[in-house]
Amino acid sequence: MRKFFKEFGEFIKRGSVLDLAVGMIIGTAFNAIVKSLVNDVLMPLVGLAVGGSVSEAKLVLIKEVTEPDALGTGLVVVDPEVAIYYGRFIQSIIDFLLIALTIFIIVKIVSGLRARREKLFAKKQAEVAPVEPEVVVPEVTTNDILLEIRDLLKKEE
Repeated sequence: MRKFFKEFGEFIKRGSVLDLAVGMIIGTAFNAIVKSLVNDVLMPLVGLAVGGSVSEAKLVLIKEVTEPDALGTGLVVVDPEVAIYYGRFIQSIIDFLLIALTIFIIVKIVSGLRARREKLFAKKQAEVAPVEPEVVVPEVTTNDILLEIRDLLKKEE
């Protein structure tokens, strides 16, 4: 059992697990910001354009049945309505598209900054690195090799 908890502790301490945990926390907070943007800023504007709240749009299949309560002061729902809430679905699609667009923009900006940083780093490395003179190696022909062999054979005699 002790070995199990030791392995579990090592697993938790790995960088990837901690990175995942941080990403989940930031993602949750980011989701709350985007939901607020959609629900509190954009959807009222869309609702104004279409003449009502988009998230409350529905197709009623069966209307609710009500009757007066025992005291006669109000109504009691006997059978609830059956409806297709397509407005909620539309709002979920808008949420998704805005989240995807925001993430795309953030990734594009971060990728551009990273590429720019790497380009500057490569430029600095090129400026700092000493330029080595190019070594020119003469081209050796078959005739040159044969002459060298002949000279070596003459020396041995």
